[in-house]
Amino acid sequence: MALAAFAPASWGTTYVVTTTLLPPDRPLLAATLRALPAGLILLAVTRRLPRGEWWWKSIVLGMLNFGAFFPLIFFAAYRLPGGVAATIGSVQPLVVALLSLGVLRVRPARAVLYAALAGTGGVALLTLSSEARLDPLGIGAMLVATSLMATAIVLAKKWGRPESPLVMTGWQLTVGGLALAPLTLAAEGVPSTVTGDNVLGFAYLGLVGTAIAYALWFRGIDRLPATSVSLLGLTNPMVATMAGLLILGQTLTPWQIVGFTIALGALVAGQTFNRTR
Repeated sequence: MALAAFAPASWGTTYVVTTTLLPPDRPLLAATLRALPAGLILLAVTRRLPRGEWWWKSIVLGMLNFGAFFPLIFFAAYRLPGGVAATIGSVQPLVVALLSLGVLRVRPARAVLYAALAGTGGVALLTLSSEARLDPLGIGAMLVATSLMATAIVLAKKWGRPESPLVMTGWQLTVGGLALAPLTLAAEGVPSTVTGDNVLGFAYLGLVGTAIAYALWFRGIDRLPATSVSLLGLTNPMVATMAGLLILGQTLTPWQIVGFTIALGALVAGQTFNRTR
């Protein structure tokens, strides 16, 4: 559980890295350079390719987790304040619970649903402000991205895995990156200049926030209940808030402290109930 939680915790730094280190207004470039290099490195290290039905399953999961999810999440990050994006993303446990009922035939316990609802409320208190910009396109992109990742969690739980999480991470990252590369070149092209900060940002997101994080995330999906994994996503906005405090010099209001406490309590309560079932 702790290793799986590292993934959404590292993703909590994506917003501050995107806004401070990456080139402005290039969501497709950010998505491609986050996925493709990491995928090719993992393929070179593991030297394993899909077999049989896992070719098309890897394509489906690769597009859900990376090929479609990454550009949407970066598009939202460029158009929405981190708080709005985090609040929308926090509904993922509820989407996973609904999909689990239809696909896995698993009825989520009421306590888990209550924890998910409380977590969303806590994240809203923690991250939203009266000055938050509610960009319709950004909101739509974030809602679709959240739904895609929830679908990927449930399908991965249903299909299981034929190889180690590291191998499967390489397959999916490569699929997503290859799908994004031509679209990026056609729509955004290559930037005329790349700074040292840009390289640092891409390297961090590719290695820490993608290759390592997703290998641990897929390992968690394999070993934990689907709703338990999705609840770990609440660590994302909490880490994002702490990153804002430490790096951007932001401060917490009393209501944000209440929201942080509620979100943390919901995370602990949901995981505790899943472990005792």
